[in-house]
Amino acid sequence: MYPSTVLDVIPNYPFEPDESVANPIFRIQRDDCVATYKRSDFLIPHRKEYYFMALVKAGSSRHWIDTVPYTVRPGAFYFTIPHQVHLKEEVQPFTGISLGITEEFLALDESGALKKLPVIQNPDNGHELVLSDADLLFVEDLLEKMLAEYNTKNNWQNTMLLAYTKVLLIYLSRLYEQQFSLATPQPNRLLLKTYLSKIEEWYTRLHDVAAYAGMMNLSAGHLSELVKEQSGKPAIVHIHERLIVEAKRLLFHTDQSIKEIAFALGFEDASYFNRFFKRIALTTPAHYRSSIRKMYH
Repeated sequence: MYPSTVLDVIPNYPFEPDESVANPIFRIQRDDCVATYKRSDFLIPHRKEYYFMALVKAGSSRHWIDTVPYTVRPGAFYFTIPHQVHLKEEVQPFTGISLGITEEFLALDESGALKKLPVIQNPDNGHELVLSDADLLFVEDLLEKMLAEYNTKNNWQNTMLLAYTKVLLIYLSRLYEQQFSLATPQPNRLLLKTYLSKIEEWYTRLHDVAAYAGMMNLSAGHLSELVKEQSGKPAIVHIHERLIVEAKRLLFHTDQSIKEIAFALGFEDASYFNRFFKRIALTTPAHYRSSIRKMYH
């Protein structure tokens, strides 16, 4: 068994509700000021326990999501999901509308459909959607309606906000499928979504397709065939890609030893982890850590 605390070395910030509204599971706010941060807030990697989204109207702050730097730009929509790593590098005056959405809020959708949307599952680890003029008008109008509802004390407020959120997330998911690689239309991607969800839950413990096939009451061969058909990738590749993403996050954002990272990701043998990482990433963990830090610091 690996030490579970190693993955927690990157702080996980909880959802902070707006005290003036007293909604413990959803937040939306207009941002129209210079954010004030302490020096200690910068260059500190962290995760958020909730889904964070923002429509940028003006601003050019520089941030990182995982190992990708980006400078925010007006007319774009930014989004992250709970396991991604955030880092502030430089903050400029920012104008826009931002949202915080908790798992509890999404659970109000009894059908479970919202949790399966691409912008929520984020299989490509994206963080930016480019908006056309028409997209910008639609999204901004919808967010304004959500703000108005949020700032009133009407009955069934969360029910109304959930309805607006459904429209927003469906619209953004269409854009996601247009702008990211897993957008290839498929007649039925439900099994793939289930498989990716299982990987997200168990990737630090289970590294073979057969284990996931057992959970889904399928043979390993049949699961592999269906996943390849729906995603274009072998089933094992999805497991390996998730492990590599998390390994890179920990190598870049923490000072944990390679052995500690290997154990945290479910590898009992650090040397095997080194060989695995080199085979997939085409470089050793140590070289990756030194080269990416040299490049960006």
